[in-house]
Amino acid sequence: MTRLRNYFLTGLIVCAPLAITAYLVWSFIHWVDSWVKPYIPFGYNPDNYLPFAVPGFGLLVALLGITLVGFLTANFVGRAIVGYGERVLSRTPLVRGIYKTLKQLFETVLSNKSETFNKVALVEYPRKDMWSLVFMGGAKQSEINLVLDRPGDPLVGVFMPCTPNPTTGFLMYVRRSEIVMLDMTIEDGAKLIVSAGLVAPEYKQKLPRPDGGVVEVALGNPAVTNLKKSG
Repeated sequence: MTRLRNYFLTGLIVCAPLAITAYLVWSFIHWVDSWVKPYIPFGYNPDNYLPFAVPGFGLLVALLGITLVGFLTANFVGRAIVGYGERVLSRTPLVRGIYKTLKQLFETVLSNKSETFNKVALVEYPRKDMWSLVFMGGAKQSEINLVLDRPGDPLVGVFMPCTPNPTTGFLMYVRRSEIVMLDMTIEDGAKLIVSAGLVAPEYKQKLPRPDGGVVEVALGNPAVTNLKKSG
């Protein structure tokens, strides 16, 4: 029974991520198809003359349409049309606030890569000797820096995500001297948050060699202990 349980758990570890990934991808394709296919002309929709539905055709049309919009917007006429539409939206109550916020968010994430989260760090929160993982973006001065900055120790805006959903969290401004920088990537930090610390990223520790060189050993590897004991 112990062997059967171990075999079942091993199979679950292999199959569950694959099944969940396939389900999410399939659900996303069907969601996009349900939005796009009703607007495709009858003669261009293969579902109307094939005995089966073609999954992903709506997603393909959406990708081509978005690319075409980007191509048209790059010229003078397209920019004029987009500018006119934005002026109309800016005069519409309630809608203008939503549109401007979403536009700034997408421009920050997709266009200006230097302003997105690119570093992982630790800050003492919620009390001393308790550390929380935070994501840092590009240093950008704001009114908060003008009011609260100290000479040589400015405030840095950091985002502290919540576990297990890293899309929610807290925006905090912390003194640069109180931030401990880490070498892990944003992807590894997100995995650590989502797994509640169960999936720790591999860290290669640099240890000196007797000949003066440096050897990198993965943290948690038994060889690290042997190297340290041997000096």
